[in-house]
Amino acid sequence: MSTGKFDNVPDRRHTHSLKWGKYEGRDVLPLWVADMDFKSPREVIDAAVVASEFGNFGYSKCPPPLVDIVIERSQDLYDWEIDPRSIVWLPGMVCALNVCCRALEKECSQVFTQTPIYPPFLTAPGNFDLPSERIPMKLEGNRFTFDFEAIENLATCPGDLFMLCHPHNPVGTAFKKEELIRFSKWIIEKELYLCSDEIHCDLILDSDSRHHPIASISPELSSRCITLMAPSKTFNLPGFGCSFAVISDPKLRCKFKNALQGIVPDPPAMGFLLAEKAYRFGEPWRKELLTYLRKNRDLAFTEISKMPHLHPFNPEATYLLWLDARKLPTANPHQYFEEHGVGLSDGKDFGAPGYLRLNLGCTHKLLSEALLRMNNACKALS
Repeated sequence: MSTGKFDNVPDRRHTHSLKWGKYEGRDVLPLWVADMDFKSPREVIDAAVVASEFGNFGYSKCPPPLVDIVIERSQDLYDWEIDPRSIVWLPGMVCALNVCCRALEKECSQVFTQTPIYPPFLTAPGNFDLPSERIPMKLEGNRFTFDFEAIENLATCPGDLFMLCHPHNPVGTAFKKEELIRFSKWIIEKELYLCSDEIHCDLILDSDSRHHPIASISPELSSRCITLMAPSKTFNLPGFGCSFAVISDPKLRCKFKNALQGIVPDPPAMGFLLAEKAYRFGEPWRKELLTYLRKNRDLAFTEISKMPHLHPFNPEATYLLWLDARKLPTANPHQYFEEHGVGLSDGKDFGAPGYLRLNLGCTHKLLSEALLRMNNACKALS
């Protein structure tokens, strides 16, 4: 299977790119924000060109074929049956996390989440004056997972909210079905609500693993769950703002929709269009992408494992690699690697100072150069 298309990427310098613009004018390779450098599938690009030539960029509503393909794809890939009425369209995942907190703020006394975690999980509760409690994930071998002992000893109240990242950003865990079943039973027993961010569900790197939407575990869990998904990470479409929530319970869905009113707009017309094309025609491209990302993951994990003072964790999913730099003899590992030409994400933003996150969504060539720079930087401290 050819992956040559992933070696030929656009030059994103001087394009107002968030990822590449951060280090504009500096010799720093950007491996931070979760944004891949690859071109989207050809069918997506062609559809964007046709829509641009049409020349009218007015308001739009969700095209029925997009709903159809979301339902079909969910059944085929995840054995999860979705009622079309349960889908709520959104312009992004971060706003969705905040809407979850807003929708439940009157009946929720606190919000729980596991750390390390994608930064908006940490900030969303505070935007609505909701207390939050962080539960550190448990390291079993070289894999992060639920700390069930800590979770089952939490002091909870019915109506509280647990915010889950599944697959997990930044540690790359693809939770196993038996783990999800145990966690789901606890959610139901404690009468909690669950917000499950599953935006990386199409990016399972381990060939012997698969994604299990947590809402598919049981009807009882589904009735308490808001599942968040999007084509943006999989097909590199974050700039077009098209995401969705799946909320099977009508009352919970009504609360969520009410929290949207007057604040959160619908996705743009181009977002709807490109989401449909990506889901309908992008599966061959996605499989090639996974092949390429696996090679990047294996290269990065192997090379970082050899570097003094660093300890990487092999991701089962996502295109993100988490690494422990606490033994690096420097006060600020993030700043130190920037000074040596590699821009990573700082673990303190994820609730884990001393750790770093590396974005694998780049060419083999760029990754190899970044790893060489990191190795030289580590050796300079040995």
